[in-house]
Amino acid sequence: MLVFSTQLGSLIAPAYACGCGAMVVDRDSRVSVDRETSVVGWDGSTEQIVMRLTVRGNAPDAAWIMPVPHRATVELGDASLFSELQTLTAPVSATRHYFWPRAKDWPFSGSGNSSGDGAAAPSAAGPVEVVGRERLGPFDVARLAATDPAALESWLKENGFELPDRLATALRPYVEQKWEYVAVRLAPREPGGPLSGTLDPLRLRFASDRPVYPMRLSRLAATPQSLGLYVLAAHRMEPRGTIGGQLPEVTYAGRVDARQEEGEYPALDALTGGKPVFVTAIDQSFPRPELIDGDHELRAAAADTPYRTMDYRDELLTVGGAPAWLLSLLGGAVVVVAALLAALRARRRRPVSPPPPVTVPPPLR
Repeated sequence: MLVFSTQLGSLIAPAYACGCGAMVVDRDSRVSVDRETSVVGWDGSTEQIVMRLTVRGNAPDAAWIMPVPHRATVELGDASLFSELQTLTAPVSATRHYFWPRAKDWPFSGSGNSSGDGAAAPSAAGPVEVVGRERLGPFDVARLAATDPAALESWLKENGFELPDRLATALRPYVEQKWEYVAVRLAPREPGGPLSGTLDPLRLRFASDRPVYPMRLSRLAATPQSLGLYVLAAHRMEPRGTIGGQLPEVTYAGRVDARQEEGEYPALDALTGGKPVFVTAIDQSFPRPELIDGDHELRAAAADTPYRTMDYRDELLTVGGAPAWLLSLLGGAVVVVAALLAALRARRRRPVSPPPPVTVPPPLR
């Protein structure tokens, strides 16, 4: 199963929450996570996440913390995957006609139609174990096994960052579940410049016995959050619950074979191994992020019912450029006039019967 997600927000705070992680900068810097895009795959035992951030701010670097249920491997991802999935699930445009004129149509208003580079640092001792360290493009990636949020705080300090109190509190449930972390030190492409723009995607792989999309850290967000999940599985998928947000809305559902699309989706084909999948696109809003109380778990829906969002453009129905309603009224008027004329002609042609003869009574005698 694969999940594609989009998390939007502009989060100016000590820790910058995003859908599956949190950003940490130094005390004097600011950064906003404009867009986070993630692709998550699960085959029943192994989960993979390909994620890409778009950020802006004045921070010279930042640390991004991602909780994972088991030890992860990290590599660079394929950026073209995101545009392929966006194209695949885009709404279909269609025209929908209406008969009677509306407010923007003649004769009301005269309108004819309406439309609708950071260096590696030494690992911390004690309850934080650095189980791996890689340099991937502009990223310095550390894979951590931590048994206490205070231990993660120690590692961050050794790397030049501070762990905000509320982030430490938000991480505690993951520590209690014995999850690990991927800690990534982000650096701008141009040395000495601010961390800004769309970053290269990262691909994480780890063992998982159920499909989980980490959302708990999003409760740190200071503004409403918007989440989009694109789920690729054997069947149509749905979240098990709302986890503190509004009811999820399905915007696309259908079976897709990327290999048969004439090479249109090569990155998706590589990710799915050439196997047909059922794509489910889900949107969800979180007006009050502080109410988020867990991570998204996904399950198969009751039926593989296909669905696609239609982008309708409403147009007034016309015939030969003339409004159909006007032609109908004119046609009706012609029929009525013709009927009256026919009745009048028939009345004129009807023969007039002569009056009965006058009978004169005989004179009286």
